[in-house]
Amino acid sequence: MRLKDKVTLITGAASGMGAATARLFAREGARTVFVTDQLEREGTAVVAEIEKAGGKAVFLPLDVTREDQWRAAIGRIEAAGGGLDVLVNNAGISGSAEQDLYDTPAWERLMAVNATGVFLGMKHGIAAMKKTGRGGSVINLSSISGLVGQGYIHVGYNASKGAVRLITKAGAAQHGKDRIRVNSVHPGLMPPMRTSGRTADPEMRAKTLKGVPLGRAGEVDEVAYAILFLASDESSYVTGAELVVDGGWTAV
Repeated sequence: MRLKDKVTLITGAASGMGAATARLFAREGARTVFVTDQLEREGTAVVAEIEKAGGKAVFLPLDVTREDQWRAAIGRIEAAGGGLDVLVNNAGISGSAEQDLYDTPAWERLMAVNATGVFLGMKHGIAAMKKTGRGGSVINLSSISGLVGQGYIHVGYNASKGAVRLITKAGAAQHGKDRIRVNSVHPGLMPPMRTSGRTADPEMRAKTLKGVPLGRAGEVDEVAYAILFLASDESSYVTGAELVVDGGWTAV
């Protein structure tokens, strides 16, 4: 049980990598998995699945761009007792659906969800961790798009994921003294997101796969296991790191 007795919160946990991580955390003994998302029906279904398997999970509605909702979610976690041990800032939207790669409203949406959402999560999640005195682990979901530029994605996606990469390092530098570790995970080609556009097109995915040394797309569970490592005490001396899960795409 790699997360025995740990209280965990995962954003964007109603589907995809977030849901996979929630299920894995529960299997690994988390005291409670707080499943947060704007999609209540899907989120409660994830909770029901976890509980059916013998785990403990609670759904909380959360729009990561709204600070009042972050305060409410953290408040409910603290009221439940046990504080917070692990925060996974997973919620995000794709930058591949826009035809105009410099569309201003798209820039604002991407930065609000992908960057400001992570900032608010760190602000309120770390404050909750500090109250317990136990330390904690924050895992921020960036992307290979936070490491390199791409010619077919809105610039706001690269910018927002690059911001996640560096806010992670800032958090690691600032909160090591509190025994709070902050790391980022950088997935490569994965199953399309609900908000994906061009990156969901089979022809484009086939072209992208030609540059992946492992020759295939990743699976959400493969990212979830990377997150689990950073959430667990096995990574107790790892902070400010970038864990790339891309089949080798950025290595060539």
